[in-house]
Amino acid sequence: MAKIKVTQVRSKISRPQNQKRTLEALGLKKIGQVVVHDATPNILGMVNKVKHLVSVEEA
Repeated sequence: MAKIKVTQVRSKISRPQNQKRTLEALGLKKIGQVVVHDATPNILGMVNKVKHLVSVEEA
């Protein structure tokens, strides 16, 4: 299974509640935090919802 590295690069302040919850579900709590996930359809869909707040690269 391919891995992706997700980094939060923008703040979740003034964002809709569903985007805040998506970031927390990904395991991101503050700017600059990095998490590694398997590239499953569920994770990719969550990343797509908050793509303007995170950066993604192959791990």
